[in-house]
Amino acid sequence: MSNIHPHATLPRQDKETLLGQRGIVLWFCGLSGSGKSTIASGVERVLHSQGRYTVRLDGDNLRTGLNANLGFSDDDRLENIRRTAEVAKILASNGTIVLCSLITPRGMHRDLARGILGEDFAEIYVKASYMACEARDVKGLYAKAAKGEVANFTGRDSGFEEPQQAELVLDTEKMSVEDAVSEVLEFLGTRGAPTAELLEA
Repeated sequence: MSNIHPHATLPRQDKETLLGQRGIVLWFCGLSGSGKSTIASGVERVLHSQGRYTVRLDGDNLRTGLNANLGFSDDDRLENIRRTAEVAKILASNGTIVLCSLITPRGMHRDLARGILGEDFAEIYVKASYMACEARDVKGLYAKAAKGEVANFTGRDSGFEEPQQAELVLDTEKMSVEDAVSEVLEFLGTRGAPTAELLEA
């Protein structure tokens, strides 16, 4: 057994150099129907066309698997965020551009994610009023909430605290999806995430 040695972990920089990008977590928050997933999907498509490696973590999909045992109480929402942030942390530390789309309704939730992810965290507030999201109602959730069929619905039964320290704000009542995607990509460039040349800067 003398030939057994501890397994050394490859440095993060080696992974990022291989991928030609820096790991980062773009955390899209906002009301249901504000456009979080739509914008994240648009960003992902552009980055993929540029040869960048991305992973999307969507609140709806996570709740059918990893977080299937969680409800929508404050404690469950906090645990939902914690688990998602921990997964995103692992991915980003291996050079992945992670796109998280979660309502993340309270400041304490966003603070938790920021605390876990540190410098890899970039909060993007996808801003739209309850009335605007209700008019869109892409998932039919607002109609169900109006009938009392959805418990703890954010913005109606459960409050949404507007972010105060977001790195980027996208007002989807005033801008198109295409413009929002462009702003995210421009922001991402300032963080050095998708550019191989900046790895050596």
